[in-house]
Amino acid sequence: MSLIPNEIVPPFIGKTADGVFDLNTLHGKNVVIYFYPKDNTPGCTLESKAFRDHYKEFQENNTEIVGVSRDNIKSHCKFIDNHQLNFPLISDEDESICKLFGVLKQKSMFGKKYMGIERSTFLIDKNGVLRYEWRDVSIMGHVKTVLKTVSELNGK
Repeated sequence: MSLIPNEIVPPFIGKTADGVFDLNTLHGKNVVIYFYPKDNTPGCTLESKAFRDHYKEFQENNTEIVGVSRDNIKSHCKFIDNHQLNFPLISDEDESICKLFGVLKQKSMFGKKYMGIERSTFLIDKNGVLRYEWRDVSIMGHVKTVLKTVSELNGK
């Protein structure tokens, strides 16, 4: 089961390098949650740096950014330090948040099948309602598309 647009996102918590992320604490703000496969890999680094580079514009639109992968906190800390990321990354080692958003998909590498994260982004409005979802994301231009959607949601 995964969330559907225009439904309220159930509250969830997750571990970050700074402690616990609690969605409830962001009520009154929009939240962009992006799921990515692995810290410090080329595509995930490009995507994370794009969110980093546009973070101020998201903030100006009353929007917080949160990244999620199954990597552990130590890996997240290294990723944040390597690329000066300015938003939290949730370590979802038990896959509970990935399952809530329905982002785990069967993938294949070198002929072996495995379950992995499908690159996906979700926009939750200030009232906790899922407004938009982007699945099987192509990195190029994606962050600008999300920012444009946030601006439109805010009536700008």
